[in-house]
Amino acid sequence: MRQRLEWADVAKGVCIVLVVLWHVIMKDLLQIDWHVATPFLGAWGSVGELLLPLRMPLFFAISGFFAANAVRRPWQVIGRTKVAKFLYLYALWLCVHTLLFSVVPDFGTERADTVLKFLAQLTITPSNLWYLQALAIYFVVAKVSLRIPPPVMLAAAFALSAVAAAELVATPGDRGGLYQNLVFFLVGLYGKSVLPRVAETASWVRLAAVAVPYLGILVVIEHLGVKTWFGLWPAVSLVAVFLGVTLFSLVTRWAALTRALTSIGRRTLPVYVMHMPILALLHLSLRGPIAHLPGTLRVAVSAVEPAMMTTLVVWICLMLHRILPTTWVFDLPAKRSVPEPAAPSEPTASQSRTATQPILMRSDHE
Repeated sequence: MRQRLEWADVAKGVCIVLVVLWHVIMKDLLQIDWHVATPFLGAWGSVGELLLPLRMPLFFAISGFFAANAVRRPWQVIGRTKVAKFLYLYALWLCVHTLLFSVVPDFGTERADTVLKFLAQLTITPSNLWYLQALAIYFVVAKVSLRIPPPVMLAAAFALSAVAAAELVATPGDRGGLYQNLVFFLVGLYGKSVLPRVAETASWVRLAAVAVPYLGILVVIEHLGVKTWFGLWPAVSLVAVFLGVTLFSLVTRWAALTRALTSIGRRTLPVYVMHMPILALLHLSLRGPIAHLPGTLRVAVSAVEPAMMTTLVVWICLMLHRILPTTWVFDLPAKRSVPEPAAPSEPTASQSRTATQPILMRSDHE
């Protein structure tokens, strides 16, 4: 059990770092006027693109994996500890983002600059906090579909992902993420016993045998510009989930690296909700000084800036998490302490732990 949870926490830690890195590349690095020709901008952009099939699909697969027991709890429990909680956190941090982004109007991200746009982001056109809204919706979908055979649900979710990725439906804001990632949440949910076996049987040989042709296929897809072919995105991302579970299981063989990544993986919520405003403020503060560095130094800085900025942003998020109160800020305010009904099929005490921790921050199987 400990080993299985280590690979999952490592995976969450890596995924949230990759989320921050992607935003650093797109909203910071590529928005600075470097005034010099540097090959590192294109290189970082390519790295970010190649990691797209892994980052959010694996994040949702691990979230579904942790949700496998929770969805079997009574509706009144799920309604508060999952659905209401994630919708509350989404609404709270959308207000925070809207306020802070008004201070940095030049930062390149969607913002609610009118009341109507704020209401749209709150309901039908999610902002860059869409992962929280997606979790609330996915819990409802998973709960109401418990009696539906998993293959049917997976096929329907795959089709939805394929339709959205092929741009056959309108996906304003980050609505496309809602459509595309349900299938991966369900893969984790239904694959509660499969994913641990993939992790336990991981080997470097298997990783190389799959990763090498996979990377080649990604390069071909990017070169031909066929990412919108029907079914291609979810299929490629499912392979990426398999590779991610394999790789991060192998990573757990290094104790120091595992400790560092699991520490982040168990605190992904504060990083997720706070990293964008922090990045916006840092970008506003640093873009001027960077643009006025000597030319040669500017080229050198462009090579390492995304890695350094990502590290700084993650560190600030984790430090703020230490001093900010969990109640109201990172969790639904407590109603009152009442015993929580156990799920009907949970046979052991370890499987009936409390469901009050955010799924982005927990390390059990709920």
